Parts: sequence; C-alpha cells; structure tokens
Amino acid sequence: MGAIALTYEQEGRVARLRLNAPKANILDMEMIGQLTAAFRELGGRAPLKAVIVEGAGPHFSFGASVAEHQADPARAMIPAFGALFRALLESRLPTVALVRGQCLGGAMELAACCNWIIAEPNAGFGQPEIRLGVFPPVACLALPLLLGQPRADDLCLTGRTIDAETARLWGLVHLIADDGEAATQQFIAEHLLPKSAIALRIANEATRLRFTRELLDGWAALERLYLDQLMATADANEGIAAFLAKRPPRWTDR
Repeated sequence: MGAIALTYEQEGRVARLRLNAPKANILDMEMIGQLTAAFRELGGRAPLKAVIVEGAGPHFSFGASVAEHQADPARAMIPAFGALFRALLESRLPTVALVRGQCLGGAMELAACCNWIIAEPNAGFGQPEIRLGVFPPVACLALPLLLGQPRADDLCLTGRTIDAETARLWGLVHLIADDGEAATQQFIAEHLLPKSAIALRIANEATRLRFTRELLDGWAALERLYLDQLMATADANEGIAAFLAKRPPRWTDR
C-alpha cells in the first residue's frame, strides 16, 4: 500500500489524492515525495478540472513527522516540503481539501494552500509546531495572506487548535457539511465541471498570482531561518526530543 492513493472520477475530470496512512496520516518523507510526484503528474493531465485532497480514516492528518524535524533529517525534509507546495501551486489545478477530524501542522498547511476547504463539523485546525520549539514555514508565509496577520500570529505563536466553525468565520474553511463527501461532489459538479479545464487553470494561476509569488519567493528565506537559525538553538532540539520521549520540554530559552 502506498503512502497516498490516487484515483480518477467523473470520466477523468476529477482526481482524488488520499493520504493513505490512517489513523494519523503522517506527512513523512515518503508521503511528501509521493504527493509531490502526484501533483506534477496531475498538472500534465489536460482534462482535469479539480483535485480532491483528503485523509483516509477519521482524520485528515496529524501533520508532518516529528522525528524528521530533528536537525539532521530536517535538512532533507524542509526542502522536500517546499517542493511539495511548489508542485501544488505550479500544477494550477483547482483543489478542494475535504477535512474530517484533525488537520494539524503540515497537514493544515497543505489544506490551507488548496483553493477551498470543505470541513465536517468535527474538524479541527491548528499549527502546534511552537509547542515543540519550532515554527510552520509554509503557514508563516501563507496564513498572513489568507487570514490576515493577527490570525496568522494567533495560530503560529499560540499553537492552539480551532474548530471548524471558527475556521469558517476566519475565512479558512469555505463550507461545513455533515456529509463532507456529498458536499464536495455537489460543489465540484455545480461550480467546476461545467467550466473549461484550461480556462480554470489559467484563471486559477491569475487569481493566485500574488499568493504563489509570495510563497515561492519567500521560501528560501524561511528555509534558511528554519535550518540555519532555528535548528541551531538548544530549545528547538529539546522540544522535538521531549515530544519523542513523551516528556515535558525543559526550555533553556536559547
């Protein structure tokens, strides 16, 4: 079984990317690599009008692998994570994240960079990285653009989780539905399938031009900040080690 499952629907006009490692659907290097390859492949399929991104089982995803945030693995993981978001944005495909249960950390970054989030009432969204002494690099670039600086600060600096209704009120979630699958199918059938596939891609590129440029242009600086400054601190390494050891962190504030 692969880390993701890629299937096609609606006579090849809709693709479904399922994070396929329940229940946590951790975004480890294997899954990140497969998602990146999938978005590159999908970008070359002319008939596609929409991509659904979802998690297998009761949760969307608990986020990226904490073990791969350690100093040495992070030197490969952080650039790979950036490559995933480059592939998503450069595909130009309209994307719908269907979120059930927890959508945390790197998974929230993935959902937030989709065009729309359709959430079931039990969905929870959060960027808990600060609790480990680190920060979410994609969220630090994307959330100020999507939600405004104060709400981006709230999520990235407190590490708290917000519920689906709060996420809707903040503009992160497009729609809350008891049956997220039915709502997603209805949304795509009504708003995307009747349109030209090429027109949708070009319009998506145009609409997201500023968003895409700021994410891709800012990535190098965020990557250096994470790898060269953050991972050189004692507390970043302590926070990750404490999580893996299932103990409270002992911060030294340096």
